Amino acid sequence: MTKITRGNPPNLANVRSSIYHHFIRIDNPKSLIFLSGQLSRDSNGKLVGPGDMAEQTRQAIRNMKTVMEAAGGTLEDIVSIVVYTTDIRQFKEIVAARVEFFKDKLPTSTIVEVNHLADPGLLIEFQATAVLSE
Repeated sequence: MTKITRGNPPNLANVRSSIYHHFIRIDNPKSLIFLSGQLSRDSNGKLVGPGDMAEQTRQAIRNMKTVMEAAGGTLEDIVSIVVYTTDIRQFKEIVAARVEFFKDKLPTSTIVEVNHLADPGLLIEFQATAVLSE
C-alpha cells in the first residue's frame, strides 16, 4: 500500500507553506508519472495569455491537469514541481494563479528564472512528478 507523507521539519521555516512542503516521502508507490514541461498553449498549440504571467500560469496548470487525467491521475497526485519563468519579479502573480489549483495536497516546489523558453512569448513552464497510490 502506498503511503505519502508531506512535511516540514520543525527546525526549518517554510515561509511559503501555503504553496509547498519541504519534503514528500513516498513508500511503496503504485505508479510514478513524470510530466514533460507544460507551457501556456491551448489544445491546438496556440499561445494563451500573451504577456500575462497569471494567465500563462493557469494555462500551464490546466495542461498539467489534462496530462494527469490522461495518465490516470489528478493534480492532487503531483508531488514535485519545477517552475521555470522568464521573470521572477512576477512571483506574486505566479503564486496567486497557482493557489487556485493547489490547495490541500501541496507538492514540493522549486522556481528558477531563465533567459528564454522554447518559443518567444512563453513566460512560464512547469515540470512535474506525480505518484498514484491506488
